[in-house]
Amino acid sequence: MAVNLKELASQLGLSQTTVSRALNGYPEVSSKTRALVSDAARRLGYRPNPAARHLATGKAGALGYVMTTGPEVQSDPHFMEFLSGVGEFAVSHGLDIHLAPTLAQYEEPTYRRLASARQVDAVFVSSPVTCDRRIAILDEIGLPFIVHGRSEGAAVPYDFLDIDNEGGFRDATRLLIDLGHRRIALINGNEGMTFADHRARGFECAMAAAGLPVEPRMMPRGTMTESYGYRTAIELLDGAGPPTAFLCSSIIVALGVVRALGDRSLEPGRHISIIAHDDVFPYLKPENFRTPLTCVRSPIRQAGYRIAERLSAKLAGDPAGDGGEVWPVELVVRASIGPAPR
Repeated sequence: MAVNLKELASQLGLSQTTVSRALNGYPEVSSKTRALVSDAARRLGYRPNPAARHLATGKAGALGYVMTTGPEVQSDPHFMEFLSGVGEFAVSHGLDIHLAPTLAQYEEPTYRRLASARQVDAVFVSSPVTCDRRIAILDEIGLPFIVHGRSEGAAVPYDFLDIDNEGGFRDATRLLIDLGHRRIALINGNEGMTFADHRARGFECAMAAAGLPVEPRMMPRGTMTESYGYRTAIELLDGAGPPTAFLCSSIIVALGVVRALGDRSLEPGRHISIIAHDDVFPYLKPENFRTPLTCVRSPIRQAGYRIAERLSAKLAGDPAGDGGEVWPVELVVRASIGPAPR
């Protein structure tokens, strides 16, 4: 049977005020005590009463996300893995996650409604684009937020967590160049998506450093689906001067590229090389591909946990929630790459 606040405090030998403040992230409670209380709350099944917590603290006890939807919006498996990380932090700290679905044209009023109704204490923003309007809106209305990724040319300073997309794809391109590849294709995400722009920058930097030209047709941009990867790979393979290596901005795209290689009787790592981003999906492991897939790895679930952790710190007035954070990425080499064919 779950315990109430009084019983939880009694079990820990602490006052109800201390336990309440620990659960709500007050900075005057030590991190050791906060961790002790959170662990006991999880173990004993304590869940705060939302109405009582709101009256006592003025907080909703919830993190929010405005989720655009509609017939033209494709589901993103990356986001679900990220959201799992947010959930891991939330469940261990007595927080809820409030998803607010909306059509793209109503995104701004949805943020304003969440703020005015005090339905959430803070929000996280994902998949930022160049000059992302959401950053300016959230800054204007004063709703605490952190961006997962970065926005080139944002109107105001903002807090973020990102990975080194540019460095990761620069290193992956250099590895292929070192293996003798000169015709390398980057199958990338849509124009204006910051992560895709950074990956293109890393690719172009490595190619330029090696004195290699980059043909525009070798840098296609589009929505990262399996069918997009397949269609684009077929076009490049059947065209003049086909690539000897592919860089894929998603393992989902790589599925399509691998299918295209099979249709053209090309074996990854032997006839042609392939590197993909993502090495983190529990249901799509690159080591289980017929030819184990070389990947640029970024811990997306851990990123979700970290953003929730930083939002909680921000709400508690802890400076650990502020600023920018860029995580390095790891290049995991497997059998899908090899020397360029002679």
